[in-house]
Amino acid sequence: MKIGIEAQRIFRDNKHGMDMVALELIKALQNLQVPHEFFVFVQDGPARNCLPIAPNFTLVVLPSSPYPIWEQWHLPRAAKKLKIDVLHCTSNTAPLFLNMPLVLTLHDIIYLEVLNLYQGTNYQKLGNIYRRFIVPELVKKAKVILTVSNFERNAILSYFKMSAQLVRTVYNGLASHFTQISDAKVLAVAKVKYNLPDKYIFYLGNTDPKKNVIGVLQAMIVLIKAGKLPCKLLMLDINKDYLYKLISELGDPHLLDHICFAAYVPNTDLPAIYSQATLFLYPSLRESFGIPLLEAMACGVPIVTSNTSSMPEIVKDAAVFCDPYNANSIAEAIEKVIANPSLQDDLRLKGKERVQQFSCLHNAQQTLKVYEEVFSLNKA
Repeated sequence: MKIGIEAQRIFRDNKHGMDMVALELIKALQNLQVPHEFFVFVQDGPARNCLPIAPNFTLVVLPSSPYPIWEQWHLPRAAKKLKIDVLHCTSNTAPLFLNMPLVLTLHDIIYLEVLNLYQGTNYQKLGNIYRRFIVPELVKKAKVILTVSNFERNAILSYFKMSAQLVRTVYNGLASHFTQISDAKVLAVAKVKYNLPDKYIFYLGNTDPKKNVIGVLQAMIVLIKAGKLPCKLLMLDINKDYLYKLISELGDPHLLDHICFAAYVPNTDLPAIYSQATLFLYPSLRESFGIPLLEAMACGVPIVTSNTSSMPEIVKDAAVFCDPYNANSIAEAIEKVIANPSLQDDLRLKGKERVQQFSCLHNAQQTLKVYEEVFSLNKA
Protein backbone atom coordinates (compact mmCIF):
# COMPACT_ATOMS: atom_id res chain seq x y z
CA MET A 1 0.00 0.00 0.00
CA LYS A 2 1.20 3.51 -0.83
CA ILE A 3 0.30 5.92 1.98
CA GLY A 4 0.62 9.67 1.55
CA ILE A 5 0.93 11.93 4.58
CA GLU A 6 0.53 15.69 4.27
CA ALA A 7 2.99 17.38 6.62
CA GLN A 8 3.43 20.72 4.90
CA ARG A 9 4.82 22.76 7.79
CA ILE A 10 7.00 20.35 9.75
CA PHE A 11 10.26 21.86 8.44
CA ARG A 12 9.53 25.43 9.53
CA ASP A 13 11.49 26.72 12.51
CA ASN A 14 8.58 28.01 14.58
CA LYS A 15 6.51 24.85 14.78
CA HIS A 16 3.25 24.80 16.68
CA GLY A 17 0.79 22.15 17.87
CA MET A 18 -0.46 20.55 14.64
CA ASP A 19 3.05 20.59 13.13
CA MET A 20 4.45 18.72 16.12
CA VAL A 21 1.61 16.19 16.08
CA ALA A 22 2.29 15.40 12.40
CA LEU A 23 6.03 15.16 13.03
CA GLU A 24 5.66 12.77 15.97
CA LEU A 25 3.15 10.64 14.04
CA ILE A 26 5.62 10.18 11.17
CA LYS A 27 8.45 9.30 13.55
CA ALA A 28 6.29 6.74 15.33
CA LEU A 29 5.05 5.20 12.07
CA GLN A 30 8.68 4.65 11.08
CA ASN A 31 9.26 2.79 14.34
CA LEU A 32 6.41 0.38 13.55
CA GLN A 33 8.47 -1.06 10.66
CA VAL A 34 5.48 -2.09 8.55
CA PRO A 35 5.79 -3.21 4.88
CA HIS A 36 3.89 -0.27 3.39
CA GLU A 37 5.41 2.59 1.40
CA PHE A 38 5.02 6.06 2.89
CA PHE A 39 5.31 9.37 1.05
CA VAL A 40 5.57 12.46 3.24
CA PHE A 41 4.53 15.65 1.43
CA VAL A 42 6.27 18.74 2.79
CA GLN A 43 7.30 22.27 1.95
CA ASP A 44 11.02 22.85 2.35
CA GLY A 45 12.30 24.76 5.34
CA PRO A 46 15.29 25.31 7.63
CA ALA A 47 14.48 22.46 10.05
CA ARG A 48 14.88 19.45 7.73
CA ASN A 49 17.07 17.64 10.26
CA CYS A 50 14.05 17.19 12.58
CA LEU A 51 12.95 14.09 10.64
CA PRO A 52 15.20 11.09 9.96
CA ILE A 53 13.81 9.04 7.07
CA ALA A 54 13.44 5.24 7.16
CA PRO A 55 14.01 3.15 3.99
CA ASN A 56 10.27 2.74 3.27
CA PHE A 57 9.62 6.47 3.69
CA THR A 58 10.09 8.99 0.88
CA LEU A 59 10.20 12.73 1.44
CA VAL A 60 8.35 14.61 -1.29
CA VAL A 61 9.29 18.30 -1.23
CA LEU A 62 6.71 20.36 -3.10
CA PRO A 63 7.21 23.95 -4.33
CA SER A 64 7.04 26.69 -1.73
CA SER A 65 3.81 28.65 -2.08
CA PRO A 66 0.93 30.04 0.01
CA TYR A 67 -0.79 27.27 1.92
CA PRO A 68 -4.05 27.11 -0.13
CA ILE A 69 -2.12 26.91 -3.42
CA TRP A 70 0.27 24.29 -2.03
CA GLU A 71 -2.64 22.23 -0.72
CA GLN A 72 -5.17 22.62 -3.52
CA TRP A 73 -2.76 22.56 -6.49
CA HIS A 74 0.62 20.98 -5.77
CA LEU A 75 -0.41 18.30 -3.26
CA PRO A 76 -3.17 16.52 -5.23
CA ARG A 77 -1.08 16.48 -8.41
CA ALA A 78 1.92 14.99 -6.65
CA ALA A 79 -0.26 12.39 -4.90
CA LYS A 80 -1.87 11.41 -8.21
CA LYS A 81 1.49 11.13 -9.97
CA LEU A 82 2.78 8.79 -7.24
CA LYS A 83 -0.43 6.69 -7.37
CA ILE A 84 -1.08 7.08 -3.65
CA ASP A 85 -3.61 4.57 -2.29
CA VAL A 86 -4.65 6.55 0.81
CA LEU A 87 -3.87 10.21 1.53
CA HIS A 88 -3.84 11.43 5.13
CA CYS A 89 -4.12 15.19 5.56
CA THR A 90 -3.08 16.01 9.10
CA SER A 91 -4.07 19.62 9.77
CA ASN A 92 -7.83 20.24 9.34
CA THR A 93 -7.86 20.83 5.58
CA ALA A 94 -7.19 18.90 2.38
CA PRO A 95 -7.49 19.17 -1.40
CA LEU A 96 -11.09 19.50 -2.54
CA PHE A 97 -10.48 17.40 -5.65
CA LEU A 98 -8.81 14.03 -5.13
CA ASN A 99 -8.89 10.76 -7.03
CA MET A 100 -7.95 8.67 -3.98
CA PRO A 101 -9.42 7.91 -0.53
CA LEU A 102 -8.91 10.67 2.05
CA VAL A 103 -8.27 10.33 5.78
CA LEU A 104 -8.65 13.76 7.40
CA THR A 105 -7.46 14.77 10.85
CA LEU A 106 -9.92 17.39 12.02
CA HIS A 107 -8.29 18.77 15.13
CA ASP A 108 -11.19 21.09 15.86
CA ILE A 109 -14.16 22.94 14.36
CA ILE A 110 -13.87 26.14 16.41
CA TYR A 111 -13.77 28.23 13.22
CA LEU A 112 -17.18 26.81 12.25
CA GLU A 113 -18.76 27.49 15.62
CA VAL A 114 -17.80 31.17 15.67
CA LEU A 115 -16.00 33.46 13.22
CA ASN A 116 -14.35 36.39 15.01
CA LEU A 117 -12.90 38.93 12.58
CA TYR A 118 -12.00 41.43 15.30
CA GLN A 119 -9.47 39.40 17.30
CA GLY A 120 -6.34 37.49 16.37
CA THR A 121 -3.79 38.17 13.65
CA ASN A 122 -4.66 38.59 9.97
CA TYR A 123 -3.03 35.19 9.34
CA GLN A 124 -5.35 33.57 11.90
CA LYS A 125 -8.42 35.31 10.45
CA LEU A 126 -7.65 34.29 6.87
CA GLY A 127 -6.91 30.75 7.97
CA ASN A 128 -10.26 30.49 9.73
CA ILE A 129 -12.10 31.83 6.67
CA TYR A 130 -10.31 29.26 4.48
CA ARG A 131 -11.19 26.40 6.83
CA ARG A 132 -14.76 27.62 7.20
CA PHE A 133 -15.16 27.46 3.42
CA ILE A 134 -13.65 24.06 2.64
CA VAL A 135 -14.03 21.86 5.75
CA PRO A 136 -17.79 21.23 5.27
CA GLU A 137 -17.04 19.96 1.77
CA LEU A 138 -14.12 17.81 2.92
CA VAL A 139 -16.22 16.16 5.61
CA LYS A 140 -18.48 14.82 2.85
CA LYS A 141 -15.51 13.37 0.95
CA ALA A 142 -13.35 11.88 3.72
CA LYS A 143 -13.55 8.12 4.23
CA VAL A 144 -12.61 8.52 7.90
CA ILE A 145 -12.24 11.63 10.05
CA LEU A 146 -9.75 11.44 12.90
CA THR A 147 -10.00 13.84 15.81
CA VAL A 148 -8.11 14.23 19.05
CA SER A 149 -10.63 13.97 21.91
CA ASN A 150 -14.07 12.58 22.63
CA PHE A 151 -15.21 16.12 23.30
CA GLU A 152 -14.24 17.18 19.78
CA ARG A 153 -15.67 14.01 18.26
CA ASN A 154 -19.04 14.80 19.82
CA ALA A 155 -18.81 18.40 18.60
CA ILE A 156 -18.11 17.22 15.03
CA LEU A 157 -20.91 14.66 15.08
CA SER A 158 -23.35 17.21 16.45
CA TYR A 159 -22.40 19.93 13.97
CA PHE A 160 -22.41 17.80 10.83
CA LYS A 161 -25.14 15.30 11.81
CA MET A 162 -23.06 12.47 10.39
CA SER A 163 -22.63 8.76 11.07
CA ALA A 164 -20.75 8.09 14.30
CA GLN A 165 -18.59 5.38 12.69
CA LEU A 166 -16.98 7.93 10.35
CA VAL A 167 -15.36 9.91 13.17
CA ARG A 168 -12.69 8.29 15.36
CA THR A 169 -10.92 9.62 18.43
CA VAL A 170 -7.15 9.13 18.38
CA TYR A 171 -5.45 10.93 21.24
CA ASN A 172 -2.29 12.89 20.52
CA GLY A 173 0.94 11.39 21.76
CA LEU A 174 3.73 13.18 23.59
CA ALA A 175 7.26 13.57 22.23
CA SER A 176 9.76 11.58 24.27
CA HIS A 177 11.97 14.56 25.14
CA PHE A 178 9.25 15.97 27.40
CA THR A 179 10.35 14.88 30.84
CA GLN A 180 11.17 16.64 34.09
CA ILE A 181 14.65 18.14 33.93
CA SER A 182 16.75 17.80 37.07
CA ASP A 183 20.18 18.53 35.61
CA ALA A 184 21.22 21.82 37.24
CA LYS A 185 23.42 22.79 34.30
CA VAL A 186 20.62 22.35 31.76
CA LEU A 187 18.24 24.35 33.94
CA ALA A 188 20.81 27.10 34.43
CA VAL A 189 21.47 27.39 30.70
CA ALA A 190 17.74 27.80 30.02
CA LYS A 191 17.43 30.36 32.78
CA VAL A 192 20.17 32.52 31.30
CA LYS A 193 19.16 31.96 27.67
CA TYR A 194 15.55 33.00 28.23
CA ASN A 195 16.11 35.38 31.16
CA LEU A 196 13.83 33.37 33.44
CA PRO A 197 12.95 34.75 36.87
CA ASP A 198 13.63 32.66 39.96
CA LYS A 199 9.94 31.93 40.39
CA TYR A 200 7.23 32.16 37.74
CA ILE A 201 3.80 31.14 36.56
CA PHE A 202 4.16 29.75 33.03
CA TYR A 203 1.47 30.77 30.54
CA LEU A 204 1.75 29.42 27.00
CA GLY A 205 -0.66 31.27 24.74
CA ASN A 206 -0.92 33.55 21.73
CA THR A 207 -3.20 36.14 20.14
CA ASP A 208 -5.88 33.57 19.26
CA PRO A 209 -8.99 34.63 21.25
CA LYS A 210 -9.51 31.08 22.55
CA LYS A 211 -6.21 31.30 24.46
CA ASN A 212 -7.86 33.82 26.81
CA VAL A 213 -5.03 36.30 27.24
CA ILE A 214 -7.54 38.86 28.53
CA GLY A 215 -8.76 36.48 31.23
CA VAL A 216 -5.18 35.77 32.30
CA LEU A 217 -4.35 39.47 32.58
CA GLN A 218 -7.53 40.16 34.52
CA ALA A 219 -6.70 37.34 36.94
CA MET A 220 -3.21 38.78 37.44
CA ILE A 221 -4.76 42.14 38.33
CA VAL A 222 -7.02 40.44 40.88
CA LEU A 223 -4.04 38.72 42.53
CA ILE A 224 -1.87 41.84 42.49
CA LYS A 225 -4.57 43.97 44.11
CA ALA A 226 -5.05 41.30 46.79
CA GLY A 227 -1.30 41.09 47.40
CA LYS A 228 -1.34 37.38 46.53
CA LEU A 229 0.94 37.19 43.50
CA PRO A 230 4.35 36.03 44.80
CA CYS A 231 5.94 35.55 41.39
CA LYS A 232 5.94 36.82 37.83
CA LEU A 233 3.97 35.62 34.84
CA LEU A 234 6.13 34.18 32.05
CA MET A 235 4.67 34.57 28.55
CA LEU A 236 6.23 33.02 25.45
CA ASP A 237 6.00 34.05 21.82
CA ILE A 238 3.35 36.71 22.43
CA ASN A 239 2.89 39.76 20.23
CA LYS A 240 3.94 42.57 22.56
CA ASP A 241 2.03 45.29 20.68
CA TYR A 242 -1.12 43.24 21.06
CA LEU A 243 -0.39 42.67 24.74
CA TYR A 244 0.35 46.34 25.45
CA LYS A 245 -2.95 47.26 23.77
CA LEU A 246 -4.84 44.87 26.03
CA ILE A 247 -3.10 46.15 29.16
CA SER A 248 -3.88 49.72 28.14
CA GLU A 249 -7.54 48.80 27.71
CA LEU A 250 -7.57 47.17 31.15
CA GLY A 251 -6.23 50.41 32.60
CA ASP A 252 -3.44 48.95 34.73
CA PRO A 253 -0.02 49.79 33.22
CA HIS A 254 1.75 48.49 36.36
CA LEU A 255 0.73 44.99 35.28
CA LEU A 256 3.75 44.98 32.96
CA ASP A 257 6.01 45.00 36.02
CA HIS A 258 4.71 41.51 36.85
CA ILE A 259 5.21 39.97 33.40
CA CYS A 260 8.38 38.66 31.78
CA PHE A 261 8.68 37.66 28.16
CA ALA A 262 10.59 35.21 26.03
CA ALA A 263 10.50 34.93 22.26
CA TYR A 264 9.62 31.71 20.46
CA VAL A 265 11.23 28.77 22.27
CA PRO A 266 12.27 25.68 20.26
CA ASN A 267 10.29 22.64 21.30
CA THR A 268 13.42 20.94 22.59
CA ASP A 269 14.05 23.76 25.09
CA LEU A 270 10.56 23.77 26.55
CA PRO A 271 11.09 20.98 29.13
CA ALA A 272 13.67 23.09 31.01
CA ILE A 273 11.16 25.96 31.16
CA TYR A 274 8.27 23.78 32.32
CA SER A 275 10.47 22.08 34.91
CA GLN A 276 11.33 25.37 36.64
CA ALA A 277 7.79 26.76 36.73
CA THR A 278 5.82 27.12 39.95
CA LEU A 279 2.68 26.25 38.03
CA PHE A 280 1.45 25.97 34.46
CA LEU A 281 -1.52 28.19 33.62
CA TYR A 282 -3.77 27.08 30.75
CA PRO A 283 -7.22 28.70 31.10
CA SER A 284 -8.27 28.45 27.44
CA LEU A 285 -11.86 29.16 26.48
CA ARG A 286 -11.99 26.23 24.05
CA GLU A 287 -9.56 23.45 23.16
CA SER A 288 -9.93 20.26 21.18
CA PHE A 289 -7.05 18.67 23.10
CA GLY A 290 -4.35 20.87 24.65
CA ILE A 291 -0.91 19.37 23.99
CA PRO A 292 0.78 21.75 26.48
CA LEU A 293 -1.18 19.97 29.21
CA LEU A 294 0.66 16.74 28.38
CA GLU A 295 3.97 18.57 28.28
CA ALA A 296 3.37 20.14 31.69
CA MET A 297 2.31 16.85 33.28
CA ALA A 298 5.37 15.07 31.90
CA CYS A 299 7.65 17.82 33.25
CA GLY A 300 6.19 17.62 36.75
CA VAL A 301 4.63 21.07 37.00
CA PRO A 302 1.26 21.62 38.76
CA ILE A 303 -1.51 22.75 36.41
CA VAL A 304 -4.37 25.24 36.56
CA THR A 305 -6.67 24.81 33.58
CA SER A 306 -10.25 25.33 32.42
CA ASN A 307 -13.28 23.29 33.37
CA THR A 308 -14.53 23.51 29.76
CA SER A 309 -14.29 21.60 26.45
CA SER A 310 -11.57 18.91 26.25
CA MET A 311 -9.37 19.94 29.15
CA PRO A 312 -11.03 17.91 31.94
CA GLU A 313 -10.99 14.87 29.62
CA ILE A 314 -7.25 15.19 29.06
CA VAL A 315 -5.98 15.89 32.58
CA LYS A 316 -8.67 14.09 34.63
CA ASP A 317 -7.78 14.79 38.29
CA ALA A 318 -4.24 16.04 37.61
CA ALA A 319 -5.12 19.76 37.69
CA VAL A 320 -7.02 22.43 39.57
CA PHE A 321 -9.89 23.68 37.42
CA CYS A 322 -11.24 27.20 36.94
CA ASP A 323 -13.99 28.95 35.04
CA PRO A 324 -12.03 30.60 32.19
CA TYR A 325 -14.73 33.25 31.74
CA ASN A 326 -14.32 34.43 35.33
CA ALA A 327 -11.09 36.23 36.31
CA ASN A 328 -11.80 35.68 40.01
CA SER A 329 -12.10 31.94 39.43
CA ILE A 330 -8.75 31.86 37.59
CA ALA A 331 -7.12 33.90 40.36
CA GLU A 332 -8.57 31.67 43.10
CA ALA A 333 -7.25 28.53 41.38
CA ILE A 334 -3.77 30.05 41.03
CA GLU A 335 -3.75 31.15 44.68
CA LYS A 336 -4.95 27.70 45.80
CA VAL A 337 -2.04 25.92 44.12
CA ILE A 338 0.69 28.43 44.99
CA ALA A 339 -0.30 28.49 48.68
CA ASN A 340 -0.44 24.71 49.08
CA PRO A 341 2.84 22.73 48.66
CA SER A 342 1.14 19.41 49.44
CA LEU A 343 -1.40 20.06 46.66
CA GLN A 344 1.47 20.84 44.30
CA ASP A 345 3.09 17.49 45.12
CA ASP A 346 -0.22 15.68 44.62
CA LEU A 347 -0.76 17.31 41.22
CA ARG A 348 2.78 16.45 40.10
CA LEU A 349 2.27 12.79 41.00
CA LYS A 350 -1.14 12.55 39.34
CA GLY A 351 0.13 14.35 36.25
CA LYS A 352 3.02 11.94 35.75
CA GLU A 353 0.62 9.01 36.06
CA ARG A 354 -1.96 10.51 33.72
CA VAL A 355 0.48 11.43 30.94
CA GLN A 356 1.45 7.77 30.56
CA GLN A 357 -1.87 7.26 28.75
CA PHE A 358 -0.73 9.39 25.78
CA SER A 359 1.73 7.47 23.63
CA CYS A 360 3.00 8.39 20.17
CA LEU A 361 3.37 4.68 19.44
CA HIS A 362 -0.29 4.00 20.30
CA ASN A 363 -1.30 7.02 18.22
CA ALA A 364 0.60 5.61 15.23
CA GLN A 365 -0.82 2.10 15.67
CA GLN A 366 -4.40 3.40 15.71
CA THR A 367 -3.77 5.64 12.72
CA LEU A 368 -2.19 2.82 10.72
CA LYS A 369 -5.26 0.63 11.35
CA VAL A 370 -7.39 3.39 9.80
CA TYR A 371 -5.15 3.53 6.71
CA GLU A 372 -5.42 -0.24 6.28
CA GLU A 373 -9.18 -0.21 6.83
CA VAL A 374 -9.74 2.55 4.26
CA PHE A 375 -7.49 0.81 1.73
CA SER A 376 -9.33 -2.51 2.18
CA LEU A 377 -12.75 -0.90 1.83
CA ASN A 378 -11.66 0.93 -1.30
CA LYS A 379 -10.41 -2.32 -2.88
CA ALA A 380 -13.53 -4.29 -1.93
